[in-house]
Amino acid sequence: MAVEKTTGLPRNARSSPGGATQRVRVPKMAELVAAELRKQIIRGELPEGEALSSETELMNRFGVSRPTLREAYRVLESERLIVIRRGANGGARVQPPRREVAARYAGFILEYQGASVRDVYEARAALEVPSVGRLARGRSEADLILLTEALDRYDSEYDPQGSIRLHGEFHQLVVRLAGNETLTLLSEMVHHIIETANVTLRPNVGPSAERARRSTSRTHRKLVELLRDRDAGAAEELWHRHLGEAEGYVLGDDAAASVLDLLA
Repeated sequence: MAVEKTTGLPRNARSSPGGATQRVRVPKMAELVAAELRKQIIRGELPEGEALSSETELMNRFGVSRPTLREAYRVLESERLIVIRRGANGGARVQPPRREVAARYAGFILEYQGASVRDVYEARAALEVPSVGRLARGRSEADLILLTEALDRYDSEYDPQGSIRLHGEFHQLVVRLAGNETLTLLSEMVHHIIETANVTLRPNVGPSAERARRSTSRTHRKLVELLRDRDAGAAEELWHRHLGEAEGYVLGDDAAASVLDLLA
């Protein structure tokens, strides 16, 4: 009968190839419970808004105490995957992952690292220009309709703040219709910072703002024409130029502004 050979190490330690002892962190029970519930939420097994099972049922299912279960809840709540409601009809309800949470956290990291706003604009160009080419090659008639409707909303909006919002939505729509979920998420992570720069660093009223608005509208409509013609090269060239002009207009003398300066 084979006998398992023991190492004499603690259960949460192991020997490295060089012979040194490395301590292996054993997850806490609350983390294991949170991991299982997280997996169900992300897979869609627990749909948005659905209440989790009662605490008693979950305690029996996982074989844990109430404090351990509530610690798992705190983990999921900090990740914005559940919402805890108080009162008679309270409890934990499912909230699926949201892009804006990732965007907000990305902003924190960029602030901490001292990234410049110009750096963010360059990242936007790196994401959007290839997306424009991808969309030109694979666009559908439905895509063109959505883009045209977005342009009409922009042209009919006379409130400066509303125009900035609709301008950003058009850029986000272009990336989303290109069909790459990862690029869409990354684009949305820089969108909040770009929109804040548009509002903060340049006046949104006056002759120069109105000229910029009209120029933006013409460029966006020209893009849709190129997408209709499936001219990927011309579309990418137009969009690269458009983003560069937008960066120059918004940053101006504030080219050295940091994300921390902008969002603080």
